[in-house]
Amino acid sequence: MNLSRRELLRATGLGATAAAGLQLGFPTEAAPLSVDSLPMQLYKSLNDEQREKICLPKDHQRRQFISNWWYVHKEHRVNNTFDKDQVDLIQQIFDSLHHPEHRNAVNQQVEIDQYGEEKNAPSVGFFGTPGDRDFEFIYTGHHVTRRCNAHTDKGQGFGGAPIFYGHFPEEFNETKNHPGNPYWYQGLLFNEFVQTLDEKQQQAGLRDGNPRSERAPAVIEKKRTSPGLKCASLSDDQKEALFSTMKKMLVMFREDDVVATLKEIRDRKLIDGLTVSWFNGKYDIGSDGVWDTWQIEGPEMVWYFRGQPHIHSYFHIRKGA
Repeated sequence: MNLSRRELLRATGLGATAAAGLQLGFPTEAAPLSVDSLPMQLYKSLNDEQREKICLPKDHQRRQFISNWWYVHKEHRVNNTFDKDQVDLIQQIFDSLHHPEHRNAVNQQVEIDQYGEEKNAPSVGFFGTPGDRDFEFIYTGHHVTRRCNAHTDKGQGFGGAPIFYGHFPEEFNETKNHPGNPYWYQGLLFNEFVQTLDEKQQQAGLRDGNPRSERAPAVIEKKRTSPGLKCASLSDDQKEALFSTMKKMLVMFREDDVVATLKEIRDRKLIDGLTVSWFNGKYDIGSDGVWDTWQIEGPEMVWYFRGQPHIHSYFHIRKGA
């Protein structure tokens, strides 16, 4: 069945919230410690044929890949590789990676971005084996890449490999307010931070030209010198405001991942090595000075957010020593 983007919006709009709880099977209580994590339950449910199809070595090159539309296993999708119970379990894993208040919006984004076509169904896989400390589950598709350590349902943060999120609810070229886009709240929060800066700082952060690339392996380039506002020059209060902004922007993800990621940023003193910039010209939709495209980057971390023509964003912290 092929549905237009407009039809999908209508189909997933009214009633989506009511249906989600029944369809997605959210866990209602924490599992006992003796029960395997959700990803481990999925791994143990695989037969030999499935395991051969979707399990890759822990250091496989696809582990660091990033793109707005890709599949970790192009030929092996959720809809043609797994039985119903496994599909339900994959959905539970995906839901568990997001804050309960954002699950419906994220799931609606993933559904809409499949255009109603089976060929666009997501693909999942594992990197490594249960014997690896960094055994990883990955979920990929159009405008979506999520990862987690497969040993546990407790979030360990986003260090080590990039995640991706994005969307255009209906129009490929979004207007300045990005109507219906569940990720624009991050753009608004970033703009609130920019407005706290003085005029000289705002001039330093504003850039002509194009933002960085979206593709790995060059997601983080340790020797890159990034033009923009150097965070080392900010006052302590301003650094704290940036930290607080990042915390608010991460709220769509599960709390454990947010806590662990912020701890990594704090403990490794990453803010002093970051540069913050935002882009004018065609990247300022509506030429209204509400910055639709921005990036926070340094030798150990990148947060990329491009709102033109519609939202693409990735987040990556280089794995610590």
